[in-house]
Amino acid sequence: METRIVFHIDFDYFYAQCEEIRKPELKSKPVCVCVFSDRGGDSGAIATANYNARKFGVKSGIPISFAKKRLECQSDAVFLPVDFEFYKELSDKAMEIMEKNCDVFEYVGKDEAFLDVTKKVELDWKKAENLSLEIKKEIKNKLNLTCSIGISPNKLISKIASDFKKPDGLTVVLPEKIDEFLEPMKIRDIPGIGKKTEERFSQMNFQTIKELKNLDVFTLNKEFGRKNGTYIFNAIRGIDKEPVKKREQNTQYSKVMTLKRDSLDFEFIFENLKKLCAQVHVVILNENKLFKSVGIQLIQSDLSNKTKSKSLKNSTSSLSELEKNADQLLKDALEEQKVPIRRVGVKVSELSEVKDQSSITSYF
Repeated sequence: METRIVFHIDFDYFYAQCEEIRKPELKSKPVCVCVFSDRGGDSGAIATANYNARKFGVKSGIPISFAKKRLECQSDAVFLPVDFEFYKELSDKAMEIMEKNCDVFEYVGKDEAFLDVTKKVELDWKKAENLSLEIKKEIKNKLNLTCSIGISPNKLISKIASDFKKPDGLTVVLPEKIDEFLEPMKIRDIPGIGKKTEERFSQMNFQTIKELKNLDVFTLNKEFGRKNGTYIFNAIRGIDKEPVKKREQNTQYSKVMTLKRDSLDFEFIFENLKKLCAQVHVVILNENKLFKSVGIQLIQSDLSNKTKSKSLKNSTSSLSELEKNADQLLKDALEEQKVPIRRVGVKVSELSEVKDQSSITSYF
């Protein structure tokens, strides 16, 4: 396969950085941008924290109440509600700068994108580095945003590289330097390798990517399944053939989780289902979408799959509507359920754009 030059551009602590641009006095303070739930108080989760807050163990996804406990010794800590409309405005301007500077542009989210620049820089790595500096400079000058860029022959290595020297970093990994770059890293640094997989490798006495190369693909497939085993085998060698391509529109959003125990207990399952509803709701708000269909997925202890869905009368972005319909779908599903449930999932579909974006943040 011919060599490519791929950028992964990732904005540093994006939501919090947007707030610092709006209010420069926040830069010296711990800043947490929060998705408050409609239950009031400190109910909700951290969307993004700046580096001053991260020093105290605050990170995205943790409950707001946990974050406040970790920052209780910091009297100047700031907790702000998300303002997706403002973040999208800055993101769109930054994406325009990126898109005009590449051959192929792949939007990943408000704060990240992949760029294939192979033809634009004539497969010249020095030109690629100079182009990345120009992009960083233009984004900084026009929007006052910093970003970190990874440059390599593929998406996988570029994504790892963009996280290598945060914030405001730039890391170039030449084709002949991939092994040198990857081998000292922890196994968890490979995208897609989670905590459980890392723990299993630890039990097998593997800590670094270099050590993991001693495993053949057959052992990996036996341990993690053919799809995951093959991915791990290729990823630790820096192999990734996936092209940079223009992103297709999402037709649905979903979240799935494994329960702490197999169960048929409605209250226990619904408590977990509500957590997934909250996570899907964050995505819906983030993408400025409405949904008209709600579905649940139940994976049973024998690994068989069961789904139920319902179309709503009107499109909505309401968390309470999502929870209410997931509640009813679960009750219906459990009526004749005999096999315990192992995993649960929630999805929303029949998506449409929010025309008046202010409406989705008006309750914060």
